[in-house]
Amino acid sequence: MLSYRHAFHAGNHADVLKHLVLVQIAHYLCQKDTPLWYIDTHAGAGCYDLESDQSQKLGEFRDGINRLWQRDDLPSVVEDYMALIRRLNTGNKLKRYPGSPWIAEQMLREEDRLRLFELHSSDFRHLGRNFKDGGRRITLTASDGFAGLKALLPPPSRRALVLIDPSYETKSDYFNVANALEDALRRFATGTYAIWYPRLARADSRRLPDRLKSVAAANNWLHVALDVKKPASDGFGLYGSGMFIANPPWTLAETLKTTLPWLAKNLTQGEGSSFTLEQQAA
Repeated sequence: MLSYRHAFHAGNHADVLKHLVLVQIAHYLCQKDTPLWYIDTHAGAGCYDLESDQSQKLGEFRDGINRLWQRDDLPSVVEDYMALIRRLNTGNKLKRYPGSPWIAEQMLREEDRLRLFELHSSDFRHLGRNFKDGGRRITLTASDGFAGLKALLPPPSRRALVLIDPSYETKSDYFNVANALEDALRRFATGTYAIWYPRLARADSRRLPDRLKSVAAANNWLHVALDVKKPASDGFGLYGSGMFIANPPWTLAETLKTTLPWLAKNLTQGEGSSFTLEQQAA
C-alpha cells in the first residue's frame, strides 16, 4: 500500500468517474443549511502536476480528462465537473488535475469541515503544501484512514460525506473497505458513504460490489461502474472502475442515467466499453 502513488494515474478514466460522482453528491448535500463534514480516508497529495515525470510516465490522463478538456458538447453533469478542472488551470492548456480533497474543498462552504487522512509520507507532505492555507476548517492527519474514520463518527453536525478510496494494492484493502462501511453504518447510519473500487479480473474486485450491497442492505444504495474496455485475456490490468454509494442523494441515479452512456462512448479504449447503474431504495 505504501508504494502506491496516485500521481502516476491522476486524471485517468477512473478519476473522471469518481470525481464526477463526487461533485454531484457534494452539490446536493451542500443545499441544506446544516454544516457538512467531508471525510477522506485516503486523501493522496490533493493535487497533481500532469507535466511531472510521474504523470507523464504512464500518461493515463490522456485517455481520461484530456479527452474531455476542450470539448464543447459536454452533458451538464460532465460540465459541472469540468468547470472545477478549468478553475485549477489557467489558459487553454491542461496542466494540473485535482484530487478529491481539492474538489471537496472548492465545493464545501465556510461552515463545513474537511478531515483528510493520508499515510504515505511523501504524499502527506504534498497534501500539507496544497492545503497550507486551509485554516481551521481543514484537518490533515498522517495516519490510516480506516482507523481514523471510527473516531469521527458520528460528526457533531450529524451530516457527513465520507469518501473511502484506498489503493487496493493489497488484498486486505477489499476486506477493510467492506468492514469500514459496516462499522460506519453502525456508528452513523444516515451518513453518505462513497466507495471507489477498481474493476479487475481478480476475484476480490468482482465480489466487492455484492459484499457492499449486503453490508448496506438496510439502507438506500447506488452502484455505478464504467468499463472502458474488455478485461485482458491474461487477467491483468484495470479495465474499469466503480462507485458504491450508501445513502446517496435521491436524485443521483436519474442524474447519471444519460451521462454514463456518454462517458462509455467517449472514454472507450476499445471493445467492451459499458456501464452499470443499479440502485436499491430501502
